[in-house]
Amino acid sequence: MLYSMVSMYLMYYLTDILRLPTSVMWWVTGIILAARIFDALNDPIMGVIVDNTHGRFGKFKPWIALGALLSGALTVLLFTDFGFEGAAYIAFFAVVYVMWGVSFTANDISYWSMLPSLSADQKEREKIGAFARICANVGLFTVVAGIVPITTALGNAAGSQQKGYFYFAMIVVGIMWAGQCITLLGVKEPRALEKVQEHTTLKGMVRAIFKNDQLLFTAISMALFMIGYTTTTSFGLYFFKYAYGDEGMYSIFAVILGVSQILALYVFPVFSKRFNRKKLYTAATILVVAGYIVFFFAPVNTMIFIGIAGMLLFVGQAFIQLLMLMFLADTVEYGQWKLGKRNDSVTFSLQPFINKMGGAVSSGIVGAVVIISGIKEAETAADVTAQGLFLMKAAMLILPLICILAGYVIYRKKYRIDEEAYARILNELEEREAKKEP
Repeated sequence: MLYSMVSMYLMYYLTDILRLPTSVMWWVTGIILAARIFDALNDPIMGVIVDNTHGRFGKFKPWIALGALLSGALTVLLFTDFGFEGAAYIAFFAVVYVMWGVSFTANDISYWSMLPSLSADQKEREKIGAFARICANVGLFTVVAGIVPITTALGNAAGSQQKGYFYFAMIVVGIMWAGQCITLLGVKEPRALEKVQEHTTLKGMVRAIFKNDQLLFTAISMALFMIGYTTTTSFGLYFFKYAYGDEGMYSIFAVILGVSQILALYVFPVFSKRFNRKKLYTAATILVVAGYIVFFFAPVNTMIFIGIAGMLLFVGQAFIQLLMLMFLADTVEYGQWKLGKRNDSVTFSLQPFINKMGGAVSSGIVGAVVIISGIKEAETAADVTAQGLFLMKAAMLILPLICILAGYVIYRKKYRIDEEAYARILNELEEREAKKEP
């Protein structure tokens, strides 16, 4: 919920709620792009810090707690109007946004890097990962579906849309803190692997990433997919407001897509029992491509075709997102097998790195297109030219499809850890451990 609030709607809040001047928006767009790239580059370092943490509360939970506390407080600040203008607002935004990225990184890496330590069984990982992604998507689509009606209701009650977003941010942060307590208090952190790990240096971090070829190919494929997917979703509210002509339909559309995606994640373990991951990825990519084609040629004011396109896109996306999480988890054992050292957090630091890089690129694309197309200065759909709408539609649908297809091609040509290969890796690791025993 919290990440979706910032990554998907902060830009809309700045352009359409605060209505920052165009000169300020160019600065803000540049800051978001630069801050996300800077923060993404820090992710592997945070992975090293987590891997090297050894204390009474384990190595994951301290960073989950600290990151949640700080990122929640900073989220509220991002959606607070202190009345700053011009250079003062730019400086304030830069400091808060960079701090938000660093604190969210601490939480995100430590949370997801706990996954491969919970089980080495691929099917069990799929179940854990699917459940985690279901919960994450419930939160995501709660924000997507509720952003317009809830902020409108809160804004009407409080006297302004800005206050509506401020109170909605506070609600989201409260829910996030409550949810994080479930993990902090309810999950028993495994300690067996932690006891045998050596200290990870920065040189070891670089080696763990760049010498693990399967991790690198997975990361590139994931990055291309996330750039495409995040760019499309980030245009959603703009599309319904300025192309469809009714931003209220965005919430209805989001509910349909949310239910479709959550159901797809729920049935994923059933399909994974009958089909291998390569076939599942291929089928999911076909659904995504079909969705983009239908969406592009659908009349902008016909919900039935847009809804069908959205369902195809998000069902396929749900499968791909979960599959990539599993690919990433399996590269932990591959790296241990190839390099002789297990680096859960360094490996999983690439997931937020990829998400942030995808978010950075998509934010840059969205920010530039909104300004160049004239949408930034528009009040209603009637104020946007046909050329402006086509520019938005091309950036929302054509460019993302190219990125997603490129990611699929890289996976098919370069990724080698199928079910049989993974089983061989586990067997060899067990044999190595048996030889070390006295």
